[in-house]
Amino acid sequence: MDKRLGFIGIIIENREKSAYQVNEILSDCSNLICARMGLPYRERDCSVITLIVDATTDEIGLITGRLGRLEGVSVKSALSKKVKR
Repeated sequence: MDKRLGFIGIIIENREKSAYQVNEILSDCSNLICARMGLPYRERDCSVITLIVDATTDEIGLITGRLGRLEGVSVKSALSKKVKR
C-alpha cells in the first residue's frame, strides 16, 4: 500500500480521564509514528499532542478513529499529497 507523510493533532480535554487510553492507542500504533510532541496545559486541564506519521490512509484512519471515539478527545489529521511507494 502507498504511504503518506502527515500529522495528527490531538486535544485531550480531560487529562485524568482520557490520557491513559490515548497513550495506550499511541503505543499500539508506535510503528507508524515518526515523532511526537506533547504539551500538558494544566490551566485548562487539557493536553495537546502532535504526531508526525508515515502511514497509509487506512492506518491513519484507524488511529484517528480509535482516538476520536474516546470521550473528551478531539482529533484532526492532514496528509501530504506525495505518495511513498
